[in-house]
Amino acid sequence: RGLKKCSLSLFQLQPKEHFFSPLLLLSITMGFGNLQTPAGLQCLNEFMAERSYVEGFVPSQADVAVFGGLSGAPAADLAHALRWYNQINSYAAGERSSLPGQSKDISAYGPGAAAPAAAAAAAPAADDDDDELDLFGSDDEEEAAEAERVKQERIAAYNDRKAAKKQVIAKSNIILDVKPWDDETDMKEVERLVRTIEKDGLLWGSGKLMPVGYGIMKLVISCVVEDDKVGTDFLEEAITAFEDHVQSVDVAAFNKI
Repeated sequence: RGLKKCSLSLFQLQPKEHFFSPLLLLSITMGFGNLQTPAGLQCLNEFMAERSYVEGFVPSQADVAVFGGLSGAPAADLAHALRWYNQINSYAAGERSSLPGQSKDISAYGPGAAAPAAAAAAAPAADDDDDELDLFGSDDEEEAAEAERVKQERIAAYNDRKAAKKQVIAKSNIILDVKPWDDETDMKEVERLVRTIEKDGLLWGSGKLMPVGYGIMKLVISCVVEDDKVGTDFLEEAITAFEDHVQSVDVAAFNKI
């Protein structure tokens, strides 16, 4: 879907008599394009609509490469891209460099690149399967012993990689609605007070004021939390403790990342 939408504008810009070869079309549609432009950011937003990360189910060097192509956080109306950006931005620079995977050029990621990457990842696995079939297909005792040795070496190497792999921390993106008592409440002060709440595993994001009615504004503020350390109960209790300014707190959105 992201590939179709990101490529459509290219056809609209070309005269009908121009001919696109399959090879040229593939080179045009792969990747996000320039992530410094609205078109590139829109392409990223559509790509992340059904994904948590650029590749796979955990953050990797693919996310770091695409993150590096951005000049800052996407706009609020690009919700999928912004959710992904806040997740990757929650890692310190040192943490991002230790994420798994090998970094490639940014053009290797995005629409049209996911399928070739998946096929390339599947190829070594298929080769391994063929090797194992060849190893264990022999009835010769010496070859069987060699096959068993290779098998044990592979198991040991796999266990070593698994033990060395960094545990991915479960995180969530939460959006809170903070409502004041009346229209005379200083909402800038409310936001300042909310941001004074600090806790290990809590990272405040963007905040904005939105009308409720009768001249009353509410604060809509996002945060990224580590699930094992910070919950919604803690956030609600901590914010409503500013009882002179805050009347109530509601969870407007809660998304696992």
